[in-house]
Amino acid sequence: MSKTIMGLQLKKRMDTAPQLQELLSEYGCIINTRLGVHQTSEDFCSENGLIILEFCENTDKQVGEFETELKKLDGVIVKKMEF
Repeated sequence: MSKTIMGLQLKKRMDTAPQLQELLSEYGCIINTRLGVHQTSEDFCSENGLIILEFCENTDKQVGEFETELKKLDGVIVKKMEF
């Protein structure tokens, strides 16, 4: 069994979000947990963001395909941990 955690750092979040959301929906069935974090206040919303994903076990092939697609997006940095 394997467990994968992936972190996505977004630059220009507002520009990147639509394409990223499309990929997240396409690969949604292999994602157990999704946590999005960005700085915000009443008069400020950060252009940078962080998304942490936990994938279902034994989905290595699909996670690899997802990672390949993510790396094609401008402004998305992908890091992965495998257990």
